[in-house]
Amino acid sequence: MFRTASLADLPAFLCGHAQNPEAATGCTVVVAPEGAVCGVDVRGGGPATRETDLLRPENMIEAVHAVVLAGGSAFGLAASTGVMDELAARGIGFPVEGARVPIVVGACLFDLLVGESAHPDAAMGAEACAAAFARTAEEPLAEGNVGAGCGATVGKLLGGERAMKSGLGTCGLALGELAVVAIVAVNALGNVRDGDGAWIAGCRDDEGRVMDPLAAFGAMAAAGDGTAPAAGGPCANTTIGVVLTNARLTKAQASKTASTVHDAYARAIKPVHTLNDGDTVFAFASGEVEALPDAVSVLACEAMQGAIVNAVRQAEGACGLPAARDLIAGR
Repeated sequence: MFRTASLADLPAFLCGHAQNPEAATGCTVVVAPEGAVCGVDVRGGGPATRETDLLRPENMIEAVHAVVLAGGSAFGLAASTGVMDELAARGIGFPVEGARVPIVVGACLFDLLVGESAHPDAAMGAEACAAAFARTAEEPLAEGNVGAGCGATVGKLLGGERAMKSGLGTCGLALGELAVVAIVAVNALGNVRDGDGAWIAGCRDDEGRVMDPLAAFGAMAAAGDGTAPAAGGPCANTTIGVVLTNARLTKAQASKTASTVHDAYARAIKPVHTLNDGDTVFAFASGEVEALPDAVSVLACEAMQGAIVNAVRQAEGACGLPAARDLIAGR
């Protein structure tokens, strides 16, 4: 039978956050000190990613030491440099003539228009990496307005003033010894729905209620504007996530798992993978448990859908935008 899993079931991975609440930006780091197999699938029209070509199955690198999720758009890629420096200082990475070269991959979301003008830098990346080593296995990873989700928002079909605050969420599932945990920062152009199909956050109507996305597109058409806000400009969205597992996977199998997990994005977010999103999923596998790759993909997809919902439900209103909990409370 399926059971709930947590990061305590995956001791090969260390996770930590760093954020600047005033600037509404941050980063989240997942470290595999011994290295782990990693795959990726990037969709949408505007990704900001680092070293994802290394993860192609035909390329040489077989072990990755950290995955970084960050705000700040392309500026936020600098956080990965700090993670790399912190890992090297701890003696983690491939040995090269007495030095250590950590392999660090990552992806960023666009939060530059929320909060103050700032973005994650190398110092913040190093701070999040250090937090990952300081966090105990039993300590739950914080959710909501933290890490890469600090400045995340959803529902920008009719502009930022009708959006809602989102954040970072986690969810884990296990089947026997096989465990999968999903971590995601939800910064979508579209709306988010729960497992029953109800819209729980997104573009708001004049009364402050969440609109059906098709109604929002209709409102754009009625206004004579058939394109989403920011089309042709900066990519102001993007949902970025990672699924962690103790399964033994090849790079090709990890990449296939990441591809399948985009089904969870499609179930929970509408619209998704648009020209105004750079949606990315990493799959990070530590290899202790023999498992069918399809079983890993099924668990990972279900966990990611739960993590997306949690990212919205755990968020708090900020920067003048309400969160799902505010609508539920009627505030």
